[in-house]
Amino acid sequence: QWQFVESGGGSVQPGGSLRLSCTASGSGFNLDYYGIGWFRQAPGKDREDLACISRSSTNAVYADSVKGRFTISRDKNTVYLEMNRLKPEDTARYYCATELKTTCSLGQFRTWGQGTQVTVSS
Repeated sequence: QWQFVESGGGSVQPGGSLRLSCTASGSGFNLDYYGIGWFRQAPGKDREDLACISRSSTNAVYADSVKGRFTISRDKNTVYLEMNRLKPEDTARYYCATELKTTCSLGQFRTWGQGTQVTVSS
């Protein structure tokens, strides 16, 4: 069995930055092969898909709410979400996810990890 492992969350002041990382542990999943994305969910709110990057970084898509502030990237073993100019409304649990295809699109994630908490507060 395999699973996503997210890391890099924490507490930051408004205007600050964080970089989240996503890797896959266990056997049976080659992270390098698939499109991978990120979504977040805050208590009492719907899931919000944020960004997605296809295999080989051919294509990346972003939600309007984070476009220009967040950047998704990847190397062979890790997918990153660079988050800049963070706002209190960015506070949520952030999850790494995939639709198990080489391409990637928001709203199509099928499986995800346990998440990492991001708190933006002064």
